[in-house]
Amino acid sequence: MSTEESNPDEAPAARTSGLGGIVHTYRGYDPVRFPPPTAPPGEGIEGLGDRMLESGSRRRFTAEELAEAIRIPPEAIGGLGPSIEALIAELEARRDRILETWDPFPTVDAASRQVDDQAEPLLDAEALPEIFRERLRREVRERQIHGLERLWYHLDRDDPEQAAIRAKLPGIVESLGDLDAIEGLRDGWPFTGRRVPSVEEGVEIRTELERLENLLEQLREALKNARPAVVDLDELQDFIDEADLSDFKQVRARAEELLRQAAEQEGLIQDEEGWKMGPGAMRRYQSTLLASVFASMKGSRHGRHDPVERADGTIELPATRDWEFGDPASALDLPASVLNAVVRGGGGPPELRGEDLVVHRTRSTTKCATVVILDMSGSMRSGGQYVSAKKMALSLEALIRREYPGDRLHFIEMYSVAKPVPRGGVVDLMPKPVTIRDPVVRLRADMSDPDITEADLPPHFTNIQHALQLSRRLLAAADTPNRQVMLITDGLPTAHFEDDQLFLLYPPDPRTEEATMREAAALAREGATMNVFLVPSWSQNEEDLRFGRRLAESTGGRVVFTAGNDLDRFVVWDYLDKRRHIVG
Repeated sequence: MSTEESNPDEAPAARTSGLGGIVHTYRGYDPVRFPPPTAPPGEGIEGLGDRMLESGSRRRFTAEELAEAIRIPPEAIGGLGPSIEALIAELEARRDRILETWDPFPTVDAASRQVDDQAEPLLDAEALPEIFRERLRREVRERQIHGLERLWYHLDRDDPEQAAIRAKLPGIVESLGDLDAIEGLRDGWPFTGRRVPSVEEGVEIRTELERLENLLEQLREALKNARPAVVDLDELQDFIDEADLSDFKQVRARAEELLRQAAEQEGLIQDEEGWKMGPGAMRRYQSTLLASVFASMKGSRHGRHDPVERADGTIELPATRDWEFGDPASALDLPASVLNAVVRGGGGPPELRGEDLVVHRTRSTTKCATVVILDMSGSMRSGGQYVSAKKMALSLEALIRREYPGDRLHFIEMYSVAKPVPRGGVVDLMPKPVTIRDPVVRLRADMSDPDITEADLPPHFTNIQHALQLSRRLLAAADTPNRQVMLITDGLPTAHFEDDQLFLLYPPDPRTEEATMREAAALAREGATMNVFLVPSWSQNEEDLRFGRRLAESTGGRVVFTAGNDLDRFVVWDYLDKRRHIVG
């Protein structure tokens, strides 16, 4: 691979990084207790399918996730209420005993003194430069963990005296974390006791109370929605005796059996790693996606391809016509033909002749060959656009399988190169990781070189030209003149081939755009139409929109601008009649 600079054969020098340091902690934040906000999961197969699209078919679902997606009626689980209510009462009693025993208010002062005592010898150290001394004093006074971490980075690790001070800063950071925990303990629960805990005891008390509150929340959720699987049984056993858990375990076992049966009815399959979506579940999920698409469409938009009447068609119509030489015997309307012979014979024994024969009129629905190009470049990860693209692909696949089984459908994965997607492989498509973050990239790779493979390429570029070239090859084998390409992308191409030379150019280069337009023109000459579906992106600008219009117009197709991840509203620019109209 080479760079496209003054010397195209000179590779860029490798850059190294000397990053390192300590793990950052921030007061009041715990990524386990406070995970990042996420959208609420959907229910049923649709919710599980959405999660699978985010990470591929290797995604396995836990019993808790199944319980969220597949709801069991509370009346189906006998004894659920009494067993859970008893556990809630026991945990609440344990929590109340803790609150009636301890008084953490004095412990806050002790934790604060502990921080000051650890910082005092460092503030008095002569080896500490004055600028760092004032900074340390300020950060300790304001209880700023982040400021202490930054000071740790600034101290000279090669100076023995500063290195000794540097080594003691993590201890102050840890004490500040304890202080924050004790303050949270004091402010988070209504303590009425008189026993003062030590700092270590206070941290342990807070941990225990948080575990109890978490279990109580799980039990209340299980009671409200008949979902005992959401309760962490291992955690619960630390607080409840085995004898008191027996009733709940029996109820939970019944619920798990009902959940297992419901999951299998939905087409889910269980293996050693958990539950996964089987072929039946995938078909259900695709049908759900298709139904949601139809639900947002007007009735006038529904229907099949326009039919063509043919003598050897496969769909019989009520109307008949006289038999002609060459008509297939399968189209013969035998009762009507015999009746014609009886009428002609005037009541005598019927003698069937050629003039009596009639055949059903038949028709054949037109075939259509479609190639769907799915952009899996690095930018498609933004906003989860790749999930929307895969949903669209699965919906289209379900539609063709159900309504147009004679049609041909191909999927192409597009990134720095393009390649066909095997049947059932859409689910596993994922946006490629960004491996180069330079503001300007000018790379060339000789793909005829056996020493250069796809694994050597940065994968996150967008090669529309190669995808269109591959589309032409797939459509060339189609036995129908109705050929189309559907391109789902978020902007300009950044890669193209010139013979065996692969160019990766960012920002988007006119050279790549010209190569892409040439391939689109070749597609149009072969009688195929291309529709461009342009999804939004953080980096999208007016030039992306103009390019989408030019690309679609060059093949007599249209461009569709989506208005968000839900794809609930499309602004369609139809280049066939030069009108703009709205679908949805």
